[in-house]
Amino acid sequence: MSTQKRNLGKGLMAISPIVVFLAVYLISSIVAKDFYKVPVASAFLIASAYAIITTKGSMEERIRIFSDGAADRNLLLMVWIFIMAGAFAGTAKEIGSVEATVNFTLSIIPGKALLAGFFLTSCFVSMAIGTSVGTIVALVPIANGIAAETGIGAGHMTAIIVGGAFFGDNLSFISDTTIAATRAMGCAMKDKFKANLKIVAPAVLAVTVIYVIQGIRTDITTDADAIEWAKLVPYISVIVLAISGMNVIAVLATGIVINAAVGFMNGLDWFSWLGAIGSGIAGMGDLIVVTLLAGGMLSLIRYNQGLDIIMEVLTRRANGKRGAELCIAALTSLANLCTANNTIAIITTGGISRNIADKFGIDPKRGASLMDTFSCMVQGLIPYGAQLLMASGLSGLPATAIIPYLYYPVAVGIAATLSIVLRRNGRQN
Repeated sequence: MSTQKRNLGKGLMAISPIVVFLAVYLISSIVAKDFYKVPVASAFLIASAYAIITTKGSMEERIRIFSDGAADRNLLLMVWIFIMAGAFAGTAKEIGSVEATVNFTLSIIPGKALLAGFFLTSCFVSMAIGTSVGTIVALVPIANGIAAETGIGAGHMTAIIVGGAFFGDNLSFISDTTIAATRAMGCAMKDKFKANLKIVAPAVLAVTVIYVIQGIRTDITTDADAIEWAKLVPYISVIVLAISGMNVIAVLATGIVINAAVGFMNGLDWFSWLGAIGSGIAGMGDLIVVTLLAGGMLSLIRYNQGLDIIMEVLTRRANGKRGAELCIAALTSLANLCTANNTIAIITTGGISRNIADKFGIDPKRGASLMDTFSCMVQGLIPYGAQLLMASGLSGLPATAIIPYLYYPVAVGIAATLSIVLRRNGRQN
């Protein structure tokens, strides 16, 4: 057996915990004929145990590596965001802010345009604030309230927000992925934006048309109750503050304070407010556990060098510009599967991708666009990514109830792949 085949086998073995997780979760759900019946945390616990067992070294060392991954600074930052988001969502629901915002939205957007209107709103907000998680925190509760009022599936409405959230994650000038991709490839943000827009514009148009058609064909009832204007303040404030560039934790903290002020002025008592905070945080419990388990499991995958080995094997197969671009896309996608973080995936593969781009004469802005687009595509579809976990926590739905309606990440993946396969050799994009 050749050294390359041995390395590939070792790399595949190292990333096998992800396969175990997907197998346990998906196969069990299919057997049960109910995706609500299998907790994601259970599947991650089994996959994490498998990752620990298959890692070499003393048990103490393996547990330490796992714990270090769960305690990663970036991962814990997401946990704090989840806690704050739960507290904000719980208090907003308690004071009636969600219902008021839903009534306002239904009063200004025609029923037939509701789906497309929410998708484009999500695209705009995410482009303005540069974070998909922030967009999901701000809009998913409203989307689910609208789903309850109109009869549209909650999974469908949640997916519309998640899809639009990745538009800005991919394109915004202040997005972490944009900054990471342009730095890795050494190109200007404006150049990457123009090249990136050529890739995703067909996807945005196609998905918008789908939502327009669905809106026309769907019997959407949008009878809204009277609008309580004071209760609109929390959500409007959160969106405005996020667009202004304020840190997402500071935004949520401010939102919780505003919820308290509005609630107390409308008869909310101290103990009900504290209870709403507690129930909101408790609702994020499973999400936090899954995040910690995923962080530990992925830490073991990185320790076992699975991604490094497979990257080494794949880079040897690059042949010509088209093959080189497909290699960059595959590397970034694989890194995202193994890190569950699109920014980290870009940072991880950025150096190798730049070397490939230089070797085969790929324009830096093109390389940056491909890295960013494929990382956001994968991040938008994995059930253990922060965005789908957050959307799941806020909507009370399993990720598998949302993923079937995620048209935008799929459309972006198709558009990006076609832009590689159909490109003319020698053409600079």
